Amino acid sequence: MDKKARFFRNVIANLILSSVVVFMLVFTFTDNSVPIQGKEAPVYKGDSQTAVSLMVNVYWGSEYVEPMLNIFAAHGVKTTFFVGGMWAAENGELLKKIYDAGHELGNHGYFHKDHKALSEKANREEIEVTHKMVKSIVGVDMSLFAPPSGSFGPAAIKAAADLGYKTVMWTADTIDWRDRDSALIYERATRNLSGGNLILTHPTEQTAAALPKIIAAIKEQNLTVATVSEVL
Repeated sequence: MDKKARFFRNVIANLILSSVVVFMLVFTFTDNSVPIQGKEAPVYKGDSQTAVSLMVNVYWGSEYVEPMLNIFAAHGVKTTFFVGGMWAAENGELLKKIYDAGHELGNHGYFHKDHKALSEKANREEIEVTHKMVKSIVGVDMSLFAPPSGSFGPAAIKAAADLGYKTVMWTADTIDWRDRDSALIYERATRNLSGGNLILTHPTEQTAAALPKIIAAIKEQNLTVATVSEVL
């Protein structure tokens, strides 16, 4: 084989190899990172100009749920509690107190799994079993789904939508489950406050301690605290 033929063979081989590498990289990094658009897309902020939501994800911290309920009641506000199915199964009476206090209930999956890593079938099971569990206790059909740890992919979004759910993320994360510092929780919750904000919290001692100041700061901005559905 002459030098010219060998040169062109090497060029073609390198082009094929490069194409394969590019394809593998695209497949690897875009599987769950492609933006999900349209009516099924997760919501990070609502359309309300006058209200925000202090959404509470509940899978642990049961001992702080009632203190938080008392604070919400004292300030005359309602919000949305996204509850885990396993938690609901073990805390039926507390779930009833949340619902009877007039708060909205949302779905937080059953076993607090990584929904991005689950198949569509497994996603559906996590959401549907939780739906049935909560309905059996308080008789309500939920319609909002907050994936544990904010982890989701196309399969999770499709499963939720097929079950009549809107997937909800957040505008501001207090990260209260990790940084149990009431001053830090307050700062994160109230930073860049504006209508439509979805502020993520969890039932912790420090969150409960920060709540009165957070609610006061929201009201000082001429905003109200409402359920996620009302803010959307």
